[in-house]
Amino acid sequence: MLIIVLTAFTLIAFAANSLLCRMALGGNLIDPVSFTTIRLASGALALIPVSGIFASEASQKTKGSWTSGFALFAYAVAFSLAYVSLSTGIGALILFGSVQITMISAAMKSGEKLTSVQWVGLIIAIIGLIGLVLPGISAPHPLGALLMCIAGIAWGAYSIRGRNAPAPAAMTSGNFLRSVPLAAIASLFAVSSFHLERTGILLALASGTITSGLGYILWYKVLRSLTTTQAAVVQLLVPVLAAFGGPLAELGALGDPAADDLGVLLGERLGLARWRHALLAVRGRGDDLDDHALVGLAGDDQLAALAAQDPVLALEDDVARG
Repeated sequence: MLIIVLTAFTLIAFAANSLLCRMALGGNLIDPVSFTTIRLASGALALIPVSGIFASEASQKTKGSWTSGFALFAYAVAFSLAYVSLSTGIGALILFGSVQITMISAAMKSGEKLTSVQWVGLIIAIIGLIGLVLPGISAPHPLGALLMCIAGIAWGAYSIRGRNAPAPAAMTSGNFLRSVPLAAIASLFAVSSFHLERTGILLALASGTITSGLGYILWYKVLRSLTTTQAAVVQLLVPVLAAFGGPLAELGALGDPAADDLGVLLGERLGLARWRHALLAVRGRGDDLDDHALVGLAGDDQLAALAAQDPVLALEDDVARG
């Protein structure tokens, strides 16, 4: 049960990152490179005392790595640059779609296999997300989509490298510290686009200290209880969470109608059933997840009500039930 709670908090933090970034960059409150630099630097500073609190013998030997630090920087800077032209929900969808491809490909290459239940959950979740995006949603900006794909690949690599972290706090802190000089160098090349406003700085600080710094510690802790494929699939919930909050972010930014459309579609067609489908893909670890936990997130009464309005949901639920 604890792993479910920690995973839920982590995914909310991931979605909040998308919202904070879109609010800051969509509203032209800060330039993307400065947002990235403040985000990583504030995260590094916030994690120094946190890693000290959780200091242990293992943490003394775990200081992060330059490879993980670069992956973190690459993800953060591409993520910020992409959100200049992408709406919250679409950006999160592209990001974690790329994460799926990266992490599942690496898992299969290493010999890891998905169970039949996990395959069903993954396929239904992906089809459901694609179905939500297609109706009435305009194509994303090509450069923004490419940058977000790069961010997804980098985040997938960062996640894979942290699966066996013996001391999540120490490793996350070390990775953040190593990413800061890389962000500082990037800032030198982007000095011509330098732009800061008080609200933009505050949003970057919130992203760095709370949803990134603390959120990534939880993520590294969660990763120790999940296989690579489970860690990849469970992140399909992030675009859902981000899209629900997308219209709020757009109110603080440019009022992008694409995010509003996605939010409406999610409200009408998604409901609680998607939670069941995404969690089905994680269910391979029966000792961590049980039927009550799954059904509790999407009760039969809600599913029946949704199915009466949407035949697609009815069919998906029948498949999910086996």
